[in-house]
Amino acid sequence: MADFDVPKIKEDIIVPKIHPGIMEQSGPFVAKPEHQKDLGYPEKLLDNWQEAAIEKMGELLKKYRSLKVFMDSCVKCGACTDKCHYYLGTSDPKNMPVARQDLFRKVYRRYFTLAGKYFPKLVGAVDLTEDVLDDWYNYYHQCSECRRCSVYCPYGIDTAEVTMAAREVMASVGKGQKYSNEIIGKVYKIGNNLGLPEPALIDTLEGLEEEVFEDTEVEVKYPVDKKGVEVLLITPSADFFAEPHVDGLIGYGKVFHQAGISWTLSSKASEAANFGLFIGSYENMRRIALRIREAAIELGVKRIIFGECGHAWRVAYSFLNTLAGPWDFLDQRYPIPQHIIEFTYDLIQKDKLKLDPSENDHMTLTFHDSCNVARGSRMGDKPGGQFELPRAVIKAVCNNYVDMRPDTIGEGTYCCGGGGGLLTDDLMEVRVKGALPRMTALGQAVEEMGVTHMAAICAICKSQFSKVLPYYGFTMDQIVSVHQLVSNAILLEPGQKNEPGSNSDD
Repeated sequence: MADFDVPKIKEDIIVPKIHPGIMEQSGPFVAKPEHQKDLGYPEKLLDNWQEAAIEKMGELLKKYRSLKVFMDSCVKCGACTDKCHYYLGTSDPKNMPVARQDLFRKVYRRYFTLAGKYFPKLVGAVDLTEDVLDDWYNYYHQCSECRRCSVYCPYGIDTAEVTMAAREVMASVGKGQKYSNEIIGKVYKIGNNLGLPEPALIDTLEGLEEEVFEDTEVEVKYPVDKKGVEVLLITPSADFFAEPHVDGLIGYGKVFHQAGISWTLSSKASEAANFGLFIGSYENMRRIALRIREAAIELGVKRIIFGECGHAWRVAYSFLNTLAGPWDFLDQRYPIPQHIIEFTYDLIQKDKLKLDPSENDHMTLTFHDSCNVARGSRMGDKPGGQFELPRAVIKAVCNNYVDMRPDTIGEGTYCCGGGGGLLTDDLMEVRVKGALPRMTALGQAVEEMGVTHMAAICAICKSQFSKVLPYYGFTMDQIVSVHQLVSNAILLEPGQKNEPGSNSDD
């Protein structure tokens, strides 16, 4: 199955012995000229790339005060060394968060500190050479920006920010990553990550309407570009076609239908994901986010709801107002933005959904806390809502639920291994090995508590698990969407239709 050694699941998560350099050739494909150009970057490595990279570093150090603090505050205490799933899965010491940071920090010290300029060897400073640039490219694309290391760092150093800065520096001198940059270009040209044109999108949704009607004999609509409706749903494009994502999208439609709330998707902003975050580019993050604002204004909606996508929710929750605000034209009675989990949870609390949890009795569920939701956002009106609300929704639609081991979920959750722009086949070895800690925790839950399926609310997590579960002896259909479970349990009412201007959920 694999042309590399797949780690074996042990009884517990084991800190490996180090194997220096074992992953040093595991970088992704470099962006083609057209992928760079679409994002406003040089089409190939600049002749004066070293000078340009140092200049860009200086710009970022001034722009982001946190970056300079992170460069200066690390004391090499070792608290983070065994916290990265990529180190645990690969055993390469440069995948320890502190060592990965130091790839950037050593160059910072050489050009931006007095000691580094005059006594570089005494402070571990190095010149920015082609070998160093190659190390940056390989190892900063073995970081999913999950931020687990920052939870355990006594100084709160965030390796994700260092990774984002390094990637932005590299792209700005002509060495960007093909996968992320190509995807962003598709968003600009077509409107979503998959490059799915409007006719194909509409055809897909019409197919879902037929499928739901054949299954339930209820006309549930999946509208596009409907003006004057209550809700604009912004969801990852994987929801339009891939398993288990599309089953989650079917669930969203059923929830809106039964609640009697009018809604629409937008062909202009049919994509929730924002890969600008992964490459560390505020400018590209903003360009992507502005599409949502423009769509909401053009369609005249009252509220915006985000589907099951981890980093899309982090960008929305943490940055949307500064990226594309103000949102004063939306109905201020509702959260801006709102997550589909919050929306469905609220309806369940108000008894506005008819549910039969026994429809999911063939499964024993557990839940994977996705990194960007767990450590980069919140849900509801109190701390910890991002952990409690998804579980509350699952428990409302399922009779059999258990959690994985406490130290592998919640704020300390292990990453799926495919986030941060790593969900590409050229990084399959990195992805499979990075999934080891989560697979170990899942394996424990299967053996000890009879778990049959794992639910998630992140498109990348679901795609990653669908791919890597078989490497560890599981089946790809053991990962499910939360709203797939809702879809199974919801009892639809024949004859009810959603029309523009229908009642809200008040």
